[in-house]
Amino acid sequence: MGNRLGLGTTKALVEVEGKPLIIRHLEQLENEDDIRVVVGYQAEKVIEVVKQYRKDVLFVFNHNYRETGTGASVALAARYANEYILSLDGDLLVHPEDMKMILACQEEFVGGNPVETDDPWMLQTYERDGQEYVSAFSKCMGNYEWNGLTQMKSSKMLKGNGHVFQLIEPFLPVRFMNIRTKEIDTVNDYERAIEWVRNGYK
Repeated sequence: MGNRLGLGTTKALVEVEGKPLIIRHLEQLENEDDIRVVVGYQAEKVIEVVKQYRKDVLFVFNHNYRETGTGASVALAARYANEYILSLDGDLLVHPEDMKMILACQEEFVGGNPVETDDPWMLQTYERDGQEYVSAFSKCMGNYEWNGLTQMKSSKMLKGNGHVFQLIEPFLPVRFMNIRTKEIDTVNDYERAIEWVRNGYK
């Protein structure tokens, strides 16, 4: 709903350099054939914008979006999905090169990056056999910031009303993937995101 951002619009429709965040996602996912957009707040506006860009998107309604978290939305979208689902938050910008890496990945992962937003959830990680794994989510300490990106088996993501990370927690440890992103929760986040895009994602 974007209450902290204060722009009066769902964050999926917040524009960065003249383009809504949801359209930036769809552009990066243009070669994917099963795209599901969960709608609740300002659903009609989101559907209208998405349909202008792409007609074959499946819209999933979370009618209880005011009482539930993003985990409930992902659980709804995971029904009858492929073996793996990639979950992307609507308030996120993803580096184009990193999105290519994500789409090429054929296993489960939890995404994060160095801490820079105003109110982060943290990832605690450890290394084993040259690979880093997420062992816990925390509000107060961790090695990275959780950016809401994850790929998990859809069968593991079918139940939950809280946050997405609460759906993942029972299945930790999961491989960590360092993904360059900008999450937009506050005005400061928004300004950083605009600057990032203007500078060519640098």
